[in-house]
Amino acid sequence: CRLDRLVKRATELEFDTLAITDHGVMCGAIDFYEKAIAADIKPIIGCEAYIAPGSRLDRKANTRNGKDGYNHLLLLAENETGYHNLIKLTTAAHLEGFYYKPRIDKELLEKHKEGLIAFSGCLASEIPQAIMSDTDDRARDAIDWFKQVLGPERFYLELQNHGIAEQAKVNRKLIEWSKEFGLQLVATNDVHYVEREHSRAHDALICIGTQALLSDTRRMSYVPEQFYLRSTDEMAAVFKEIPEAVRNTL
Repeated sequence: CRLDRLVKRATELEFDTLAITDHGVMCGAIDFYEKAIAADIKPIIGCEAYIAPGSRLDRKANTRNGKDGYNHLLLLAENETGYHNLIKLTTAAHLEGFYYKPRIDKELLEKHKEGLIAFSGCLASEIPQAIMSDTDDRARDAIDWFKQVLGPERFYLELQNHGIAEQAKVNRKLIEWSKEFGLQLVATNDVHYVEREHSRAHDALICIGTQALLSDTRRMSYVPEQFYLRSTDEMAAVFKEIPEAVRNTL
């Protein structure tokens, strides 16, 4: 998903805003900012952080969900203060919290929370993981922590729909809890490639990265033709049952 092609496609779709949320790093932020500004698109700088289930200093797997000691957490810089805090978090993630991935923890997030907006995240995040494992109390505790620490105006419950059954289960719970917790819903779509028809090329790239064959049925793979830059109309259609989530995205 090259930045020049991404910004060009966003321009074709008449987007006025675009966010970058690479996994664990901010290496593309400056190039992205410059290309977006040149195209008259408002750039939002973010990061899909890896967050340790306990302390970032722990070097052990998270046995509760079998992951290697981290969940995902989507963070966006609301302003310049948030941008600097995002830099501090990603730097500490590499220098202090690195274990398989560059990780932060909730202690660091609370320390550097000013100017940041957080989403509950994709299926690899703490709250969706708890919902999928039917530990609703754990999910609710996590929602309450983020709401109390960040404030209800800076923590959103994130809905995704890439045709994955688990996402439908997570979305049902989050829609229900949004009213109870007084939190807004926001609809997002992962962008791993720019155009829908790039799906097969992306699949081949995954095979190269994981040293697998396309013919291997047990290999890592993504749902086909879902992880591209969707148009406004496509997002509205995918989330037609909850249109306010799409409005909140804007």
